[in-house]
Amino acid sequence: MTVRVRFAPSPTGHVHIGNIRAAIFNWLFARHEGGQFLLRIEDTDLERSTPAAIATLLDVMAWLKLDTDGETMYQTSQREVHLAAAQRLLEQGDAYRLAKGGGEEAVLFRIPFAAERVPGVRVAGPAELAVHPEEPVVVSAAGVEFSGISSKGKPMPGGGCLAGFLNLRVLDAAGACLFALDEHLAEVLDGGASFTLPGASRLEFTRRQITYTDLVKGELAKPLDNMKDLVIVRSDGSPVFHLANVCDDITQGITHIIRGDDHVENTYRHIFLFAALGAVPPRYGHLPMIVNAQGKPYSKRDGDAFVGDFRDKGFLPEALFNYLTLLGWSPGDDREKMSREELAAAFSLDRVQQSSAQVDLRKLQNLNGQYLAEMPAAAFVAACREAAAALPWFAGVEDEYFARVAALLQSRTKLFADVADWAYFFLPVPEYDDKAVQKFVAKNETPAALRDLRGRLAAADFTDPAALEAAIHGAEAAHGIAEGKLNQPVRVAVTGCGVGAGVYETLALLGRDRSLLRLDHCLGLCAPATT
Repeated sequence: MTVRVRFAPSPTGHVHIGNIRAAIFNWLFARHEGGQFLLRIEDTDLERSTPAAIATLLDVMAWLKLDTDGETMYQTSQREVHLAAAQRLLEQGDAYRLAKGGGEEAVLFRIPFAAERVPGVRVAGPAELAVHPEEPVVVSAAGVEFSGISSKGKPMPGGGCLAGFLNLRVLDAAGACLFALDEHLAEVLDGGASFTLPGASRLEFTRRQITYTDLVKGELAKPLDNMKDLVIVRSDGSPVFHLANVCDDITQGITHIIRGDDHVENTYRHIFLFAALGAVPPRYGHLPMIVNAQGKPYSKRDGDAFVGDFRDKGFLPEALFNYLTLLGWSPGDDREKMSREELAAAFSLDRVQQSSAQVDLRKLQNLNGQYLAEMPAAAFVAACREAAAALPWFAGVEDEYFARVAALLQSRTKLFADVADWAYFFLPVPEYDDKAVQKFVAKNETPAALRDLRGRLAAADFTDPAALEAAIHGAEAAHGIAEGKLNQPVRVAVTGCGVGAGVYETLALLGRDRSLLRLDHCLGLCAPATT
């Protein structure tokens, strides 16, 4: 059997990282299994799935190199297939028409009363439910409607499909049987009879459940009395997601469906639809949700949530692909930075975790930094120039000097957006962090040591970082400062900030004139603190 999986988004203009992670997992599974990765665009919401929204989706997939096999299916092109399937279900007795609110009739799929014909359905055992005696129980072909009892004794609307209540008996408070479904089954199912039963106190029935083995979550089950018949064609004649989704999976020959675990409830319903349409359902695997630090679904409120946000910030597609793969999956060892080929070779659904996956943007940034550090120098410089193009200090910057700065900072850069922080290399005098100046420059013997260092640097060879290091150590020794302790004050004095590349290399790149000018400026800033 050739594995065939699909990514079936409904484009809205933004591509959430949770949706694209599902695409990545499908792609990896297909490539690992030597199968096919198909794209189906569920574009039936014409107001949201605009050509621009679809173009954004396709652009994101191309950026991440999620290549597909075969032609893209557009769900709107399958409308006649969907309606033909609905008609078939009506003719088989697996669907019925129902008008609600005086409008046109919708088509509902009936969970089959003879549910055991569907693989995975089994008897769970006898069950009973207390119902509120002030509200009647209604039994019809559309299901069983009743009101449960809330913790405060109030009526609480409930109900389920008829198939959920095998051997149903409706009892009053004294235990007398008001209604036995077995005695009226033909009237209800074939004749459309409906029974309204006031004064009921308890329902007794045989509970059945639909089960399947999820490739990620293991065996899952849902009682049929917790399910309802579902609309498959709206009253306006348009097919509903459930029918369209199943029909398209049949048409595309999908063997495995890998999607978010918010679709688990749909899977129970779809298994019945596949059976009614004479098809074997695919195998399902449901991925853990992506959550924030509080364990809630990750959204734009928590930071960047759309693929476009990450691309705009300067994340590399390889890094984002790598990170999203590890968000809920592990290769089984300590590897974190893995190529697409390595990920595909190692990928298996049995290593997908069942618990929610928490987004850690710092981890993503660090991973992106590793990819940036490995970029060819010319490509890194070109990308940095593009990121810097709109920055106010970039105009007139010499190519050779910019390339030297990029070479020095490549191993420390985590995002192309970090180029904005390189301003101190290009301004005559940078902006100074007042807190850093007071903490590292203006205290104790440091100003005097820096004034001493200025004279030493004026005579030093700025083409030799070792000579600059020797000058700093000389000033440290002259003022009783431990070796290496003057590095941070020097960094703040010549760059304005407390983080950056090696201080000796930074001095060499800035050159004598810039370095001395900045030392003088910074000493002037902290002069009041030393008088």
